[in-house]
Amino acid sequence: MDESPEVRKRDWLPRTAALLVGTLALATAFIAAYVGALHQPTPRDVPVGVVLGDQRAQAVLAAVRGQTNKIKPIEYDDPGAAGDGLTAREVYAVLTSTPDGKLVLATASASAPAATELVSQVLTTAAGRAQTPIEVTDEVPVSGHDPRGLVPFYLAVGLVLGGYLASTALGVSLGTAPGGVRRAGLRIASLAVHAVLLGVIGALLVGPVLDVWDHDLPTVATVGVLTVFAAAMVAAAVQAWLGLLGTGLVILLLVVLGNPGSGGIYAPEFLPTFLRGMHRWNVPGLATDLLKSAVYFDLRSGRWPLVGLLVWTALGVVGLLTGTLVRGRRAARRPARQVDARPDT
Repeated sequence: MDESPEVRKRDWLPRTAALLVGTLALATAFIAAYVGALHQPTPRDVPVGVVLGDQRAQAVLAAVRGQTNKIKPIEYDDPGAAGDGLTAREVYAVLTSTPDGKLVLATASASAPAATELVSQVLTTAAGRAQTPIEVTDEVPVSGHDPRGLVPFYLAVGLVLGGYLASTALGVSLGTAPGGVRRAGLRIASLAVHAVLLGVIGALLVGPVLDVWDHDLPTVATVGVLTVFAAAMVAAAVQAWLGLLGTGLVILLLVVLGNPGSGGIYAPEFLPTFLRGMHRWNVPGLATDLLKSAVYFDLRSGRWPLVGLLVWTALGVVGLLTGTLVRGRRAARRPARQVDARPDT
């Protein structure tokens, strides 16, 4: 029997009100996160390496540390370990002294140009006050077509966006909770194909199309595929359990908190305290770090970002499958009118 207009209205109003309230909350959180985190970046404890026993370099860093908390000395046992720390992205620069009394500041602007500029400025000023000559070198420079070092971040944002939008599109058209394990497998396969296509397209765009990077494009494509698939599986898992309302939670994690907390626009040391470590576990931050490692550094700096993305992917697959077994089958047994996010049919 057809429902009366009054019944349809009673069903429609609460759902619409909840969606509008949720949208309002997300927009408010977006403004607060972006403006709060990025309106006045304040660097603190930017790590700079120094070798134990290098008294002149240690004295300069100690003097700077006594005047400001912008720089944080990180001590290494020998010059080789300090150099490894620079290329492994443990520090943004290494300060050493030469036998003739000169200071040498080796930086890696590919980590974050704003951070290395800050370090260079602070230590050059300190050396000038000490009347000590200083030479600044850039051991790992950014691409000349990306002087601010933002391409890894914006590429990661596009890849993450493509991942969760693909999952959302499938959820809207086919239902957020697949009707069975076979259907879930087909969804995972579909999102994997989408990830491969978008990962390759992203690598081609930053490579031969826009000519930002002309090397390591297969690695960039591989990182892109993993990023898209991780974001898609996280979104699919959350939506399988929470329905389309779970999309709001996905946006909160991947966009509202994920983007400003990724350390992409500013180095993590420039962000408010509650966002500083977020790049080490959120998908946009892990993807940004892994892309930087793939293009500019070596595998040592990319170990944790790679593991982190693989963990998110695995959790997403498990979440989607369990959501399918619990919610998808339960929804399949309900009358169509009562299903708020129908399973695949």
